[in-house]
Amino acid sequence: MLTLRLTRVGKKKYPLYRLIVSEKSRDPWGKALEILGTYQPHTDPATLEIKKERVEYWISKGAQTSETVHNLLIDQGILKGEKIKKNTVSKRRKEKLAKKNPTS
Repeated sequence: MLTLRLTRVGKKKYPLYRLIVSEKSRDPWGKALEILGTYQPHTDPATLEIKKERVEYWISKGAQTSETVHNLLIDQGILKGEKIKKNTVSKRRKEKLAKKNPTS
């Protein structure tokens, strides 16, 4: 399955990101099918430069987006819908909370 995701580039303690298309199982630092843009979180406001037509093309071909890329594309107005919450509770944490607060 193809995914649109960010891969980190840049210097130590000053990350820049590339928006890439690659296989989901492939290493994000490996070879990408296509580089679709860049994301610079340190500028004020954060800068996202993307090839809109190519992003729409890959999504039309069935490529999925990572949670972060999905939220960035919603901010840019390329995708419609709600943002995805990225925080999840681990199984261990769920069990611990269930022991503390039994619902029944």
